[in-house]
Amino acid sequence: MITTSLDPCLVAYPMQEWLAFEERLAKLPQFDASVSMLRRIYVSGAVEVEIDKLGRLLIPQGLRDHASLTRDALWAGMGRNIELWSKDRFEALRTGALADEAKRAEMARRLAELGL
Repeated sequence: MITTSLDPCLVAYPMQEWLAFEERLAKLPQFDASVSMLRRIYVSGAVEVEIDKLGRLLIPQGLRDHASLTRDALWAGMGRNIELWSKDRFEALRTGALADEAKRAEMARRLAELGL
């Protein structure tokens, strides 16, 4: 299953993980505005895609537009899912985060809070 993201990328889930995500989402408050927006962005944009004999995915144009996918793309492993980025956008995001000392310090602080 592949869908849009809050970031300018796509998110791909193995079917079992997608179903588990939908189950968790279904348990959240129906009238919470953030939950409703997440459902609109993630669930309504989701498309089941198949891998062809050559290992390729046919990604619908609307999803490609969301992530600005043209020629060079990059898969980023995220644990239970993977993200598909425009290579240029991913590199800009990564470079920007690494270059900003305040962002790095905030990320380190938050990760420490989470026990990482």
